[in-house]
Amino acid sequence: MSNYSAKRTIIGHLERGTDLHDGITRIVQENAIRTGRVTGLGAVQKAKLAYYDQKQMKYTDIEINEPMEIVSMYGNVSVKDGKPFLHCHVALSDEKGNGKGGHLLPNGTPVFACEITIEEYEGPEIHRSLDERTGLTLWTKDKIL
Repeated sequence: MSNYSAKRTIIGHLERGTDLHDGITRIVQENAIRTGRVTGLGAVQKAKLAYYDQKQMKYTDIEINEPMEIVSMYGNVSVKDGKPFLHCHVALSDEKGNGKGGHLLPNGTPVFACEITIEEYEGPEIHRSLDERTGLTLWTKDKIL
């Protein structure tokens, strides 16, 4: 197990209409962040999420075609195929407080307003590789706790 400490923190907001996943990925890439944590809150105009079916070992898309509040957003940054990779989940709620959530997908979640915090870590890079038991790309086996 490796120790990590905060190297720097980037705080800001995404411009209205920016795709949530793609906007965060752009910031991560522009700042050469390879290991870190992402949090955020705000609202989206609609959302494109996914649910991982554990039996079939594949993602199923979830399309939400209405404005939603971002109740919680949490993700991490690691390295996949030599490039920074964002893995992020969001919890959303509608005007009545009904919740939906899942794995945030690229190109489908335009931001209405979103404040984000990206914390970059110092320490060994965390790489992703295919875990054949789950069908997911997880942190490499040396990071299993």
